[in-house]
This record gives sequence, structure tokens and C-alpha cells, in this order.
Amino acid sequence: MQQSQSRSLVDWLSYLEQIHPVNIDMGLTRVGEVARRMGLTRLPGKVLTVAGTNGKGSSCAMAASILMAAGYRVGVYSSPHLLRFTERVRLNGLELDEQEHCAAFTEVEAARAEIALTFFEFATLAALWLFRRHAPDVILLEVGLGGRLDATNVVESDVAMITSIALDHCDWLGDTREAVAVEKAGVYRADKPAISGEPHPPATIASEAARLGAHLYQVGRDFSGQAREDAKVGWDYRGLQCYQGLPTPALPLMNAVTVLAALERLGLTLPESAIRKGLRDARLAGRMQRLQTEPLVIVDVAHNPHSAAYLASQLSAIPCSGVRRAVVGMLKDKDMAGSLAELDGLIDSWYLASLTGPRAASAGQLANALGQGQGRVTQHDAVTEAYQQALADSSPADVVIVFGSFYTVADILATQPA
Repeated sequence: MQQSQSRSLVDWLSYLEQIHPVNIDMGLTRVGEVARRMGLTRLPGKVLTVAGTNGKGSSCAMAASILMAAGYRVGVYSSPHLLRFTERVRLNGLELDEQEHCAAFTEVEAARAEIALTFFEFATLAALWLFRRHAPDVILLEVGLGGRLDATNVVESDVAMITSIALDHCDWLGDTREAVAVEKAGVYRADKPAISGEPHPPATIASEAARLGAHLYQVGRDFSGQAREDAKVGWDYRGLQCYQGLPTPALPLMNAVTVLAALERLGLTLPESAIRKGLRDARLAGRMQRLQTEPLVIVDVAHNPHSAAYLASQLSAIPCSGVRRAVVGMLKDKDMAGSLAELDGLIDSWYLASLTGPRAASAGQLANALGQGQGRVTQHDAVTEAYQQALADSSPADVVIVFGSFYTVADILATQPA
């Protein structure tokens, strides 16, 4: 392969997929050593680390929107990407060009020397290097998997938050909510604010925060949010500050509550006008994203029972005088049966699609997970094929929901006009 200085981004990504034998190799020993060599464990500005089973991406999107509305320069690291690798690092909402990513990879490659890194670890260190280079006022780090042993946890954050606790990635994080909570709470830091937005917290969140010496702030006890019953729109927040009639965001309200609690503890000036504007403007691709009307088409990356339950609640609130159709593609290591069951009775017609790759579930496996008596079911070799059939079958009054995986949503977004 050519010298690292002349590699294109495509070359780099191909290289990163080859240099480590496994995709997930949890632990901070290797990545932590490279981070120390590069001086990346402490970054300029304020750092907010965001962990949780679901809601990390939407939380980062809302936090960034509020902070930018307040005039701060904001860096966001998120994963996975939908269409372009460059989506993973954003500065004030904008992606950096490919050359900057290549420069970052070159620095990581030189620093790692004999140390093996996974794709995610390499990408995370490159993102941290870019943030050090651009020095935004606030950096938002979305945890990739778990928290305690995730590559993002090499950074000393100022505030850490957990959005939710549910069962996912059980082979890595444990098969009980108590065990998962220990892994998530590993992002908490001694003498630093530790925010928990899980409404039904396992006891291990508090015990782990206490063990680490973090200052725990729990939703329902130290802060809360409530939709207003006496008004058509809006919600009220109670925390260090109290706000009445805040705009309801397009992203999950439960995460907005936790985001405000975390931002309050960063010690930055946040005018109420910026909070309101940030909540109104926040959007995130692939989260209840509407692609068209008549029929209404929505894509959502829900891929486990917890996120599927939220998807079902959102869909049930959307008026539909026609047929609800679902295009689904999932990974076989997810709880397919549990996820599909959350939409039981809501979907009239299912279009089950096979994904590609070693983790992909086939349409037949999805059909087995769905079970009997769940409305009309068809099986397809690809997501795009299933989607086109769903559109062909639809009338203007119908609703088509595409969900099940980031890969599923990415396949559909790739077909949309720029």
C-alpha cells in the first residue's frame, strides 16, 4: 500500500478494516496507551460524554443545537455513520473534509507503532486528534459500546450522562440491566457531575457512581421534565433552573430532559432563548425522519426492543386512515423477536428484507421471529426491493415505516435525491 501521507480516505478505511482481526476488542489498555502518546486524554474546552442503550445520537444532536444557539463552537463525535464516514466528526454541525480525516489517521498510525487497534479505536483517536486541532468550546463524545471499556472513555470528561438502560449487546455488556448499568456508569468520573436519565434505574447506577466518587443526579429526583396538560404544545423542565412551556423537540423528549440536566452542570452560560431555539431546530438523520408524504414515509434506526417501543409510541400518535406498512431489515445478533413484538397490532403489512454481511439476518429469520398472525408478510432479498414493493402497494393515505438497523435506513437514504 502507498505511504500513509498519500492515502485517500477510501484507502484508509480499507486499511483500518484489515489491521485488527476482530471488530470489537474491548479494553482501554491499548487505545489508552496510544491516546497518552498523542496527548489526547485531556482535550481543550468542556467535554460531555454521552452513554446509554438508546438515545445517544439524539441527545448529542439536541445538546449541540442548544450550545450552537448559545454561540459556542461545538464538536460532536458519533457512530455509526449512515452514508459517509465523515459524518462521525462534526464541527458546528458541519463535516470536515476527507483530507483532514486522512491527516488524523496518519498521526494515529505513527503514534500506535506496534499497538494493534480496532477500526473504532483508530477512528476514535483520529476524532480526538481533530478536536484537539480545532479546539471547539465544547466536545460531545457519543460512546460506541457500553462505556467503561469504550475507546471514548480514555478522555477525562467534565460531565458524563446516561440516557437509558436496556438489554443490548448482551454478549459484551451482560444479560441483566444491573450488569449493563455498571458498564454504562463506567464513564462517570470522581468529583464530576454524573447524570442519569434512566427513569427506572438499576441500583448499580448509584452504587457505581458512589464507588467512582462521582456526583450523581437522577431524573425524577434531581431534575425532571413533564409535557403540559393545560396547553396544546410544550413541556416544563425542573432542574438547577426551571423553564415553562419549552418547545417539544422532534427528537425524544426523555432525552431532551437529560440533556438540559447535563448542560446545566457544564458551567456554561445558556440563555433560555438558546435552549428554546436549540430544541426547535434539533434534527438527526435516521430518527423518525420523514422522507415524503402521500404515502407518508418515515425511516428510523430502531434496532432493539427499547427503541422499537419508542418507535411504536410515535407511530401510534400519527393519524393513518390507510394501511401501516413496515419495511424491516435487522442484524441477527439483535433481539429480533422482542423488537418486532413491540409493534404487534400496529403494522398491517410487513416487508421483511435480508441484509448483507456476516451479522445480517435473512428475511426468513425475520419471518420466524415475527411469528404467526401478524398481518400480511412478504420476504425480499434486499431492503431496496422491499421498500419499492411497499411503495408500489401503498395508497396516498398509507404510512410506510422503514426500521431495524442503521444499515437498513442507510440503504434507503442512499436512494434519495441529494
